[in-house]
Formats: sequence, C-alpha cells, structure tokens
Amino acid sequence: MRVTPAVVADEYEWVRGRADVVIPLVNETRAHLSEQFGVDVPGIDAADYHEAVDAAFADGDRAVNLAALVGLLRDLDVADDYPGFVVDEFLGRELAAMLAGDQPLRLLAEATFHVADVHTHGDPGETAGADDLDAALAAGVQTRLSGWPWTEGESPFALER
Repeated sequence: MRVTPAVVADEYEWVRGRADVVIPLVNETRAHLSEQFGVDVPGIDAADYHEAVDAAFADGDRAVNLAALVGLLRDLDVADDYPGFVVDEFLGRELAAMLAGDQPLRLLAEATFHVADVHTHGDPGETAGADDLDAALAAGVQTRLSGWPWTEGESPFALER
C-alpha cells in the first residue's frame, strides 16, 4: 500500500460518500446506548456526519493514518474469514478510535466499535473488513459528535487555578 496526498483525498471522499450506510448505523448505535444508559441522545444527519469526517481529516497527520486504515479495511479479505477475525477487529477498533479523537473519546470509540459491529453484517461478496469498516466509521463518528449529557458543559473534575 502506498499512501499519497491523492490517496488520502480519495479515501476522504469515499468516507464522506458512505453517509447513507453509516448514518443509520450511528443512529441505531446511539439509540441502543441511550437505552442502556438511560439518557436521551439525539440521532445525527448528513450534515453532522460530514462535519465529523471533515474535522477528523482536517488534521493531515491524522488523515494519512485514517486513509491507510480505511484502505486496508476496504481491501482486507481472508479465506473463510475467521482467521482474519482478529486483524479486521483490530483495524476497525483503531479506525474508530482515531476518528473519535483524543482520550477519553478514543477509548469510548473503541468500546463503541464492538456495539456497532454487532449490528453490521457484510453482504455476500464483500471483503471481510467491509462490515468492520462501517462499524468503525459509525463508532468513531458517533463518539466524536456531541449529544451525550456528560460531554455538555464543564467537567466537574477540572481543577480551578
């Protein structure tokens, strides 16, 4: 794999164009987590999705890594899938974390990846990494975006100086 600025731009456009698949998965994941944690978290729309993708790819150092992970997952296939289970899960979890940002969002996206992954199933003929790619995009985007009550306002743990 060779990653150039043109490859980064192509992968960015591909991810932006995946909105129709990822947004319903984000909203399904948010609804499930909302129910589990007893909070109201709004769904997202195309503008929200594009905002999150744009923000993640705006940082060139992050963008090159996002593009590489997306490219790997788009192309990853393993005969009979199971032997590749670990690598596509690892790459998906890392992509979700990188999309989300820094800690603690990064760790939350990794955990959320597994929730979203349960709700994705690749279509026959798709690569083994395809469903993990969609789950990663959903987990990373949903974590990056606001809406969770604990992310609104100042942290009660911030020290005043």
